[in-house]
Amino acid sequence: MIGMGFRTIKTAVGAGLALWIAQLLHIEFATFATIIVIMCIEKTKKKTLITMRDKFFASLLSLTIGALLFELLGYYPIVFALFILIFVPILVRIKIPAGFVTSMVVLTHVYMVGHADLTMFLNELYLIFIGMGIALLVNSFMPNLKQDIKTFKQEIEQKFEKILFEFSAHLRDSSRTWDGKEILEVEDIINEAKSIAIQDVENHLMRKENKDYYYLEMREDQLELLKQMMKMIAIFTSKSLHVKQNEMLADFLEDLSKNVHSGNTTDSSLQNLEALYESFRETDLPKVREEFEVRANLFYLIFELENYLMIKKKLFSKKK
Repeated sequence: MIGMGFRTIKTAVGAGLALWIAQLLHIEFATFATIIVIMCIEKTKKKTLITMRDKFFASLLSLTIGALLFELLGYYPIVFALFILIFVPILVRIKIPAGFVTSMVVLTHVYMVGHADLTMFLNELYLIFIGMGIALLVNSFMPNLKQDIKTFKQEIEQKFEKILFEFSAHLRDSSRTWDGKEILEVEDIINEAKSIAIQDVENHLMRKENKDYYYLEMREDQLELLKQMMKMIAIFTSKSLHVKQNEMLADFLEDLSKNVHSGNTTDSSLQNLEALYESFRETDLPKVREEFEVRANLFYLIFELENYLMIKKKLFSKKK
């Protein structure tokens, strides 16, 4: 059914449960408990706790200030308006403006009853505790996002493999056609995966770090380098001159494309890259200007590939 997500189900169950408990206890304005549940259920546990905190303190503040104003100035619409003029700047100043709506509902209860006493205060506190307690309970059930993140990681690695292979193929054959769509596709996948990883972090309140998020940041940094490399490859393919170093670097890139995974193969790849660099240095000097430019760009590409590999190596240093 359209719109029938896990969060919708939790909201429906929580709202119904809160209303049932409030009515069972014969608490006045029982429907307010359902409003609190609806407004407190967020996408993650962390956001739920922050929302509950803001709404709780805003509601207590509105009870205190509102009761004081009504008792001093009377229960009139003008006093209600005066309260809002005073209360909103306070909420903004203490950085809990999200609690405005629930605090206004609390204030309307005081206004409708026409007096502020201990019974009124307790009635509102019971509603708040029931609503927030139920919201906390139902929102403790969160979907497992690990499989989603794992699928995203596999998609990212497949795109990286394709990109590196195309770099290799273009160094061998400058006439090869490739639209580079994988660059844009993998960027979207990384962004989507990061949002899922953030949700996973915020659903595990005691977890200090998230390895999946570090992994995605690593791929994001590597992608920026791949974009730069793509520009360099385009320069090579625009040249009519083909030097033997092109083929050597193409071999390295092809091998690198076969090792795009979550495992740590950076030391081996860095050693191969170092050997490739030494091979370049040992070859004869360029004879013509065009060859000099091509080989200079190849050296720069090696430098970028080293940075690409070092980014991944730093990820595994974090894990230790």
